[in-house]
Amino acid sequence: MRELSVVVTVMNEEDNILPLVEAIDGALQGLDYEVIFVDDGSTDATRQRIKALTSERILLVELRKNYGQSTAMTAGIDHTSGIYIALLDGDLQNDPTDIPLMLDLLKREDWDVVAGNRKNRKDGFLLRKIPSKIANYFIRRWTKVYIKDYGCTLKIFRREIAEDLGLYGELHRFIPVLAAMQGARITQVDVKHHARRFGKSKYGIGRTFRVMSDLVTMVFFRRYIQKPMHLFGTMGFIGLFIGIVINLYLLILKILGQDIWGKPLLILGLIFLLGGIQLITIGILAEINVRTYFESSNKKTYQVRKIYGGKQS
Repeated sequence: MRELSVVVTVMNEEDNILPLVEAIDGALQGLDYEVIFVDDGSTDATRQRIKALTSERILLVELRKNYGQSTAMTAGIDHTSGIYIALLDGDLQNDPTDIPLMLDLLKREDWDVVAGNRKNRKDGFLLRKIPSKIANYFIRRWTKVYIKDYGCTLKIFRREIAEDLGLYGELHRFIPVLAAMQGARITQVDVKHHARRFGKSKYGIGRTFRVMSDLVTMVFFRRYIQKPMHLFGTMGFIGLFIGIVINLYLLILKILGQDIWGKPLLILGLIFLLGGIQLITIGILAEINVRTYFESSNKKTYQVRKIYGGKQS
């Protein structure tokens, strides 16, 4: 098993491949490392450029089509053999010279994840930096995982953390949150960031809305994956209580001889009453699904980081 595996996801980065390989080789001298390139449906010469460089140390994983960065990262991680796994962008904006320092910090201070923070980010202010700052603020506030720069791909993990990230859809932006859900110890360090030299950025302002959509999913998984009834049940019982109070009030008015038919309050009371019952029912069904998920797949609801003492195998 190698010491370090570097996973690089690429799509249409033909001019960046050779400079990136040279930069990685220069930065990781003295380390037993491998580089896993994942071609995520490139339509230019990216795949051919990587093929020409493949060796015992450089591997190409070619996907059948463009699946997205999260899936490509998962494919890369699945083909690694290193004790530690680093994620790196293929556009030369991350600097491989930061990897040895991050790896040393991971090993020396017993962290599980070391995340990069782009201190002097070389991106457009209006379309890249501002949306990123807004998204980072909401992610930190709602998930309680306090990482400054969620958008920086450069991160290093212990193998067991990387293998269990569960990257689906576009959840690569929430890797620190996914790691924290495993109980990982996470730290962050300032890393270098360079302006893009070749190719075209794959990110735009539209991804901000996708980030916010995924954030709702992350908040649910972070707080309620093992106790969905706490979310749906709480909202359901609050709605049910409000509905009962409104309808009791209207019942008293009816007994006193007032005409309550067609009142907006009657409709509101029914909405709260039926909505509360539905939310409680959803909570019960979600609890059943959670138990089915853990028990049918023999998954544990906990993870052990280390065991001290006892008989060593």
